[in-house]
Amino acid sequence: MRTQEFDFYLPSELIAQFPAEKRNGSRLLHVDGNSGQLVDGTFAHLTEWLSPHDLVIFNDTRVIKARLFGQKSTGGAVEIMIERVLNDHEALAHVRASRAPKPGARLLLENAIDVEVTARQDDLFLLKFHHASSIFNLLDQYGHLPLPPYITHAAESEDETRYQTVYAKHAGAVAAPTAGLHFDETMLSNIQAMGVRIAYVTLHVGAGTFQPVKVDEISAHKMHSERYQIPEETVALIQSTRQNGGRILAVGTTALRALESAAQHGPLSAGSGETNIFITPGYSFNVVDRLLTNFHLPKSTLMMLVSAFAGYTHIMSAYEHAIRQQYRFFSYGDAMLIERATL
Repeated sequence: MRTQEFDFYLPSELIAQFPAEKRNGSRLLHVDGNSGQLVDGTFAHLTEWLSPHDLVIFNDTRVIKARLFGQKSTGGAVEIMIERVLNDHEALAHVRASRAPKPGARLLLENAIDVEVTARQDDLFLLKFHHASSIFNLLDQYGHLPLPPYITHAAESEDETRYQTVYAKHAGAVAAPTAGLHFDETMLSNIQAMGVRIAYVTLHVGAGTFQPVKVDEISAHKMHSERYQIPEETVALIQSTRQNGGRILAVGTTALRALESAAQHGPLSAGSGETNIFITPGYSFNVVDRLLTNFHLPKSTLMMLVSAFAGYTHIMSAYEHAIRQQYRFFSYGDAMLIERATL
């Protein structure tokens, strides 16, 4: 398929710049991947779409304050976006500057952190932090929350709370698993009270999640890589859910990608790994029955993923409907509950 087939016009006023007043205050569009039927609703009534014995799986990654500002030794301004922390003192990062720094260049970030550029790996730079504190501690102290590029305001104190899920646990993401932003503690309790079980995976979301596909044919796209981990407990809960006739709901494309990656070459297994899985129409899903997700960027890999899940025609119709009904789009926007196409 061609990348252009996943493009659509989105009025700029539908791009949500701030979250809803309450976490569960967004709208919810239900999409049946078999019939194509669309039902408008509210996120607060998500439980009406759940049944006892279902399993809801969340991505418990925690967003780090990955953005740092500073100067090169030559005096030029530089902006750093940490993509992946490798150890206490090394990280891979995107570097924005008038001229890309070469290996051996020194950077002073936030007037406090001495950093050396040691190598370049494709579009990323390997950075060594010459500081006694670990990189995670430095980011907590000096870093800035990396809001998505389509959010036009600088990160505020509210963003530090609302651009993080209430169940975030394992630090390492540079973008939030945004479908989970709609859940508050009360909703999690209500879900469990009705007999629905909850499980977790971890996938550290990278900045590549915001990148459009730039090649003409989607088969030529090179997918970015992300780390994931599947606990033994989650695998056991999936197996028992299947045995009891329940359905597997992945909260977010990141949870889905972690699960499908772990089942790509055989039965689902626990453990950690790297995934660059690129899910496009024609993919056969092995684990997930239902997907809760926000509305995605035009020509993005995530538009292709949801088109694979519910069918291209159904997804494009759902997006046309959402635009007509003025749903709010992207990270702080509204949500979709999608039933996987099985026909």
